[in-house]
Amino acid sequence: MNWTEACIYTTTEGADIVCGCLIGLNITGFEIKDSKVFEDFLDNKIANWDYIDDDLLGLKDCETSVTVYIPENEQGAELLLLIKEELRELKQRDNEGKFGRLEVSLANISEEDWANNWKQYFKPIEIGERLLIKPTWEKVPDGSTGRKILEIDPAPSFGTGQHNTTQLCLENIERYIKAGDRMLDLGCGSGILSAAGFLLGASELTVVDIDENSVEIASENLLQNGVKADCFKALCGNVIDDENIRGLIGGGYDIVCANIVSDILIAMSGVFSDFLKDKGILIVSGIISERRDEVIGIIKECGFGLSDLREREGWVSAVFERNTVNIIKS
Repeated sequence: MNWTEACIYTTTEGADIVCGCLIGLNITGFEIKDSKVFEDFLDNKIANWDYIDDDLLGLKDCETSVTVYIPENEQGAELLLLIKEELRELKQRDNEGKFGRLEVSLANISEEDWANNWKQYFKPIEIGERLLIKPTWEKVPDGSTGRKILEIDPAPSFGTGQHNTTQLCLENIERYIKAGDRMLDLGCGSGILSAAGFLLGASELTVVDIDENSVEIASENLLQNGVKADCFKALCGNVIDDENIRGLIGGGYDIVCANIVSDILIAMSGVFSDFLKDKGILIVSGIISERRDEVIGIIKECGFGLSDLREREGWVSAVFERNTVNIIKS
């Protein structure tokens, strides 16, 4: 598959605003280049580094930008139009020009180019007590004997285990999943959570995403990690407002995972209980610390009891248990 690389030019102050607009479009993976952030890094960290790659030093003079990767298909074309519309509206509101030129440059890249660009950064990483995440081209490091090896290659879909939100979610899956569990992954991205669930004991998987490309990538990654085709189903749709997709997903799951963003978790809060059996486990992640209490409070109001709460570098993951009594009372 080919991809469109969309580079949005902004400012240090505008980068967070642009990212917020992208998250509103359900784009959760992006690359930010900011000379100010890199200058701060050099000022604070250079004494602790023996060598910094010349390519990184080039960031000192770069224009701040936010880059996303969009599939070259009908859905991607629609998404690109929505991004441009968001930027036009943002530019109209930015009377003082604080957010920069807010223009987009486009370039075409192939799946192979994407993977090759990431190879220099994506190394094996141990998660929790039982998992090791690695790309297919890396050998298993010494000392990792006994860990479950999850292979996943970089692709323009969120989830390679490098981000705190994904790591927190994986750690919680390891703690709570049981052999033979049925697992549902909402907003599956790369499918890394479901692949981990299978390696840790799940026998039946359902992966769902609003993006067709993510569903395709997740399916490929599940097969790559030994999940047989008849042990999982992959669905594309919006569970928030599509009753048909909710019917296809079904219910009675032992464990449901959603590593998305706060606003989407809040919007999904009313349907989580439909998918879980009584006493089933809900794991959510992707919550920034500032919105922790808001998200947790809303999910608890939907009949869930909070079982576990973990935070790392400004990101939060929470574990809930579905309680039929609480749902009936509400």
